[in-house]
Amino acid sequence: MSFTVAIVGRPNVGKSTLFNRLVGKKLALVDDTPGVTRDRRPGDAKLIDLKFTIIDTAGLEEAGPETLEGRMRAQTEAAVDDADLTLFVVDAKSGLTPLDKTFGELLRRSGKPVVLVANKSEARGSDAGFYDAYTLGLGEPVPISAEHGQGMIDLRDAIVEALGEERAFPEEVDEAETDIDVRDSDFADEDEAEPEYDETKPLRVAIIGRPNAGKSTLINRFLGEDRLLTGPEAGITRDSISVEWEWRGRTIKMFDTAGMRKKARVQEKLEKLSVADALRSIRFAETVVIVFDATIPFEKQDLQLVDLVLREGRAAVLAFNKWDLVEDTQAVLADLREKTERLLPQARGLRAVPISGQTGYGLDKLMQSIIDTDKVWNKRISTARLNRWLDGVQTQHPPPAVSGRRLKLKYMTQVKARPPAFMVSCTRPDALPESYIRYLINGLRADFDIPGVPIRMHFKAGENPFEGRKKKR
Repeated sequence: MSFTVAIVGRPNVGKSTLFNRLVGKKLALVDDTPGVTRDRRPGDAKLIDLKFTIIDTAGLEEAGPETLEGRMRAQTEAAVDDADLTLFVVDAKSGLTPLDKTFGELLRRSGKPVVLVANKSEARGSDAGFYDAYTLGLGEPVPISAEHGQGMIDLRDAIVEALGEERAFPEEVDEAETDIDVRDSDFADEDEAEPEYDETKPLRVAIIGRPNAGKSTLINRFLGEDRLLTGPEAGITRDSISVEWEWRGRTIKMFDTAGMRKKARVQEKLEKLSVADALRSIRFAETVVIVFDATIPFEKQDLQLVDLVLREGRAAVLAFNKWDLVEDTQAVLADLREKTERLLPQARGLRAVPISGQTGYGLDKLMQSIIDTDKVWNKRISTARLNRWLDGVQTQHPPPAVSGRRLKLKYMTQVKARPPAFMVSCTRPDALPESYIRYLINGLRADFDIPGVPIRMHFKAGENPFEGRKKKR
């Protein structure tokens, strides 16, 4: 992207609505409640012919640095420092407040380009608030309606004027002269049946868990900076925020999500929106890290979150956080391993790593477990190997007879990866007992080294070439 723009303003002036309008998607949570946004959220924006990075920020409030509002303001100030231009949004409908004037003065003295945006200008009676915005000393305000998309051309012109033509429209590199990676090209060889695992491909990882499990602190430790808002309060994170960084030369895109409580306790509309956003992050990710609080692990909600991830077909890794608070580490570790095997039998071999987001203990081991699990999740097995294995397991333990008729497994192949899914051609697939299906899945895990990821197995009746023909007398 050519340049970076930060959207700032007091709470409930429509910053997230404008952010969603510019990125063309409903990425940021929007609600009538003031202070919905808390973390910085980046996005790829397009405004007419402008392309840039847009950053949604928390509402500016006057508060002490130790309070939640003070920490939110620090995050907003960091976004302004990193941006090339600031969109200062005011509410033309309700008019200026002393808070608008205070932060307008700070932005005016910062020396960075600022575009004053008068949102909600379509409302009746908004003219007074629009003209009042001139008193901020930030130039002519741009009247827009973020909700209805009005005034976007004027906003584009104001951004170009503030930055200058050269900064707003940098010279683009001729795509014909750039090197093309054959691995990512549409012209890559499609005949390869078992592609090797690509160690350089970017990896999408979602971090989920109960409220106050330490998810944001963990990501901040990975990044080496206070990128996400943290604190002792439970439920600070609301939006699912994505951050990018590199681990041993590989690009990792991590998604911080809101803490998910039991469904019966989620009553407020805003929390429902946050949980829905977290669920979308799980579906978008490849590997999901479920963060447990090591001091109170294996709550019922923890087990339900793991089961949710496995049912969605994602690769799962357990992270026992707050390990620095555990006293008898060896005894607790042995207990956690035993409970993992006993309480999560649907994914035998699930990788579990003790970590501390506060001190950084175990983070390299956690990342290695994520990579190893992703390799298994992408694994493919040749049809010849699978059928030799199928003959062997049937010889060792034949399928049971149902209603006096023996079941026969004829043929097996892997139909997809991510997660591994297999199709078995057999007689009377509806009559195959669940116990024998579990026997096959556990055998696949053990014999082909597929631990800790969901395995899908489908059974299909073989076609009868004589079906439909009339018998000759």
